[in-house]
Amino acid sequence: MRYLPLTDTDRSDMLARVGVPGIDTLFADIPEKARLNGLLDLPKRASEMQVERQLSALAAKNTSAGSVPFFVGAGAYKHHVPATVDHLIQRSEFLTSYTPYQPEITQGTLQYLFEFQTQVARLTAMDVANASMYDGSTGTGEAVLMAHRITKRKKAVLSGGLHPQYRDVVEGLSNMANDEAVSLPADPAGTEDILAEIDDETSCVVVQSPSFYGQLIDLKPIAEKAHEKGALLIAVFTEVVSLGLIEPPGAQGADIVVGEGQSIGNGLNFGGPYVGLFATRQKYIRQMPGRLCGETIDAEGKRGFVLTLSTREQHIRRDKATSNICTNSGLCCLAFTIHMALLGQAGLTRLARINHANAVALKMALVAVPGVEVLNAAYFNEFTVKLPKRADAVVEALAEKDILAGVPVSRLEPGKTDLENLLVVASTEVNTEEDRAAFASALKEVLA
Repeated sequence: MRYLPLTDTDRSDMLARVGVPGIDTLFADIPEKARLNGLLDLPKRASEMQVERQLSALAAKNTSAGSVPFFVGAGAYKHHVPATVDHLIQRSEFLTSYTPYQPEITQGTLQYLFEFQTQVARLTAMDVANASMYDGSTGTGEAVLMAHRITKRKKAVLSGGLHPQYRDVVEGLSNMANDEAVSLPADPAGTEDILAEIDDETSCVVVQSPSFYGQLIDLKPIAEKAHEKGALLIAVFTEVVSLGLIEPPGAQGADIVVGEGQSIGNGLNFGGPYVGLFATRQKYIRQMPGRLCGETIDAEGKRGFVLTLSTREQHIRRDKATSNICTNSGLCCLAFTIHMALLGQAGLTRLARINHANAVALKMALVAVPGVEVLNAAYFNEFTVKLPKRADAVVEALAEKDILAGVPVSRLEPGKTDLENLLVVASTEVNTEEDRAAFASALKEVLA
């Protein structure tokens, strides 16, 4: 018999307490077309061998990122992850560890979290970093909420170069909290006048660099105007490898820096789990969400590590918590820490230079194709091209030729006709000269 822990009376009582007429009301924010009505079209039962055979057949229909020339980015990047990383994170003491509530038996976990925080603080040129967030998008939402607490204001100005999914997270949180989120129009060329949007009511300005479209943004004038108006600058990135080459956000005046760390130590993993990086100034440390690991000495004078300033709802009264985030991406930030330690400062800089050089080579190959225009004046390993046809149709045609060409902007910005011909492409250290030549040749055929 199927285990059903709740009776009809239990369900009715809970619905009455919440104040809704039925369960469907709880899912009102999910579009009707996205809801599942009934069971999936799968057998109700099958043997282990049958399940394995069927799932393998389904998986065989996919084109894996490592099997063809791959130029997809837009927030998730294919980088080489050394075999050492995967070997070490699978050690049993790491795989079985959980929340380090008992420091006397979790010193290893606490130490690598402490090292992770140190790496993130140095990468971003900030004073302090937390022990990671879920991912870059939720980290950005938490940064905006943190800015509201600090400034006692409720208005966030979002750059048109902010990743659309990051923007959606901020707008969703703002809507539920009755805060104001002013989202500027899409800015592929990085020419928006965001300074004009900062006023005396602004809590924070959220700017991504490199932007969703790959454009490098000078954060210094934005920071100056924000501080002049009593607002904070939240600097966002989706490609952490870029910090090996460009000036870090902290050195440009950012108050909070947040981004995605997937590129270091973590594979694409079908979209997750990833690891959110979060850093800020020392004076704002008590408003920072998530966990913070600290270094101390024990009763015998030996170096040790502890959880400190855990201002989460699990540790203090919910209404006093800085965040309701329930965990950090522990295994992912361990992978990040190991890969970062293997690279070192010189290795990261060299990796970043290779990424930029490959992107420059890709740009030169693509602009030679008739009808292709590159919109970026300055970029790292990702840029936006304007095609003479709809980008989504071109991507599908290239996929038929075994070229995974990039992300059509229309996929993340549906309904905006002025963006339909734009394609965001990325070239990392894994791309070869042959990959780039194949991309350019296939694109020329598709556009002909």
